[in-house]
Amino acid sequence: MSERIEAVELRAALVRLRRGSGLPVVFGGLVQDGGRPLRIAELHGAVTPALQGLVISPGNGLGGKCLALGRPCAVTDYPVARHITHEYDLPVSAEGLRSVIAVPVVVRRQVRGVLYGALRDALPLGERVFDAAVAAARDVEQALVVRDEVSRLVEPPDGPGAGRPGPSWEEVRYAYGELRALAPQVLDPELRARLLTVCGRLETAAGNPPPAAGVALTPRETDVLAAVASGATNAAAAQRLGLRPETVKGYLRSAMRKLGAHTRLEAVVAARRAGVLL
Repeated sequence: MSERIEAVELRAALVRLRRGSGLPVVFGGLVQDGGRPLRIAELHGAVTPALQGLVISPGNGLGGKCLALGRPCAVTDYPVARHITHEYDLPVSAEGLRSVIAVPVVVRRQVRGVLYGALRDALPLGERVFDAAVAAARDVEQALVVRDEVSRLVEPPDGPGAGRPGPSWEEVRYAYGELRALAPQVLDPELRARLLTVCGRLETAAGNPPPAAGVALTPRETDVLAAVASGATNAAAAQRLGLRPETVKGYLRSAMRKLGAHTRLEAVVAARRAGVLL
């Protein structure tokens, strides 16, 4: 998965975490290329740059403990907590954080990232905070699973080096999905038509086969599938397309039925094979 797409999913999850928990500060990062350590890449509510880019090693500090154990960890007063190491006390204190929770993003038993939430007071973090943090981590996990599976299913038989280049091709697909999401929001009909024409040119440039007989997705069904193909959850797709999550589910179910697919992943692959999705 490209770093840009990861950043979008991580940012969206942290926004939902902050909104759902009421915590003033949330931050996190994803492990790159299946390796360690982890780097803090996204912050919301911070008043200093102290945590930006901080490298977290497994076992070190609260996040490192979470990274090593693969389970949520929390402290009520970070500077004096006895059950963590204190390699990161300086940046944590610079930001004034006291109560902190760290929740892992786990995919196929591998920790792929950590989401944090924090207070600047030494107060217990209740169930609302814990539930919101876990839910946000699950959203990121779902997005990572989808993108991993789509990449595996659509990879050329001779490997990523054959035919289309892997990471750069994913960026093209991401841009295509963004254009599909943007077009319905454009009020000027001429400009909207031009955007959709660009989408068509991308499909042609990709060498997509002509649409298969009997497969006719509506523009909105295509928009939803394009968002799903980029790894977006239903909630993220709804936010991107300006729809309600229930509406996104309806379009997705309709597209799956037309494509004869039983899962969202099968629908993306079937749509690409049918020539109706980049």
